[in-house]
Amino acid sequence: MVNEKIQAAEENLIHVYNRFPVALDHGEGMYVYDTEGKEYLDFAAGFAVTGLGYDNKELNEALKAQIDKLYHTSNLYYHESCGEAARELNRVSGMDRVFFTNSGGEANEGALKAARRYAYTKGTGRYEFIAMENSFHGRSFGAVSVTGHDSYREPFEPLVPGVKFAKFNDLDSVKALITDKTCAIIMEPLQGEGGINLATQEFMEGIRAICDENDILMICDEVQCGMGRTGSMFAWQGFGVKPDILTMAKAIGNGIPVGAFAMTEEVARYSLKPGDHGATYGGNPLACTAVKTVLGIFEREKIVEHVNEVAPYLTKRLDELVEELDCVTERKGKGLMQGIVITKPLAEVNKKAIEEGLLVIQAQGNVIRFVPPLIVEKKHIDEMIEKMKRVLA
Repeated sequence: MVNEKIQAAEENLIHVYNRFPVALDHGEGMYVYDTEGKEYLDFAAGFAVTGLGYDNKELNEALKAQIDKLYHTSNLYYHESCGEAARELNRVSGMDRVFFTNSGGEANEGALKAARRYAYTKGTGRYEFIAMENSFHGRSFGAVSVTGHDSYREPFEPLVPGVKFAKFNDLDSVKALITDKTCAIIMEPLQGEGGINLATQEFMEGIRAICDENDILMICDEVQCGMGRTGSMFAWQGFGVKPDILTMAKAIGNGIPVGAFAMTEEVARYSLKPGDHGATYGGNPLACTAVKTVLGIFEREKIVEHVNEVAPYLTKRLDELVEELDCVTERKGKGLMQGIVITKPLAEVNKKAIEEGLLVIQAQGNVIRFVPPLIVEKKHIDEMIEKMKRVLA
């Protein structure tokens, strides 16, 4: 049965994903199951998406109820769930205004447009962006233009002009790129795809200072590192360094396709105007119901507090792998967004992990990435470590 399903996909889909030979059927909590009933412990969470794990009954029921009411309207009209989701998302993110999109890539696209529009409205003539090496911001033309990997950009050049790349955690390299045309600096407080690289406190504060001194906007991409994963609701809050524009997606909907970019009142006043931007499905009732329900569960179940309780144990167990196994050379990351640098081929490790019933993902720099659902317990971490020891043996 599995082979038939995989074959049907292979014959009919455009091959743009390096898929694993597994056909998943359903999930529960920390585990997913394939069509033959095999169980997999999930430390990938659909690329850090399913923060609440699988088959959360409260979220399921809220979505079913909304489907019976209304799941799409034109965005020319208000609906209850959009306003509630926006209010709650602004409250927990520390921002003032929000625009809903369908994905993280779209959120970053909107953030870039907002920054350009801000400069246009103020008449500064600014249009250049500074992004970071090893960054990842999405697959659309704007988002890939500010992604700091040649392999992502080169096949699609020429891309959006006016983008320069600085070295992550190197303030001097950022300062060297500043001109009177720089409108925004975009960065991830914790790079995911780029290799689980955490910004330093000095770097975050330095970027904020550079932006303040030069009338430049600071954009934080928290599509992956946001929503509690680093031990605060959004990673910028852990640094105490507030951006002008914040992008998010993934875990805000726990798997329902939704993203958002949010901004301060100052940026909102001078940036996007009616007609400048839009999204047919952005902010639809079903997605917004997911957002407001997820945020409610996060708060009531104290998910962020749980992350801070269990993350030190993940750190400890991964550090033990570094000490015990010669092929593991380093642990990186923060909270429940961590990785280990290994000397073995990533493809081989992923294959063996699947055989062991464990889902993990890779990142640049020969890194195995661990981004489990935020409901993970110590027993799941122990189970993962034992599987990884067999995989890396």
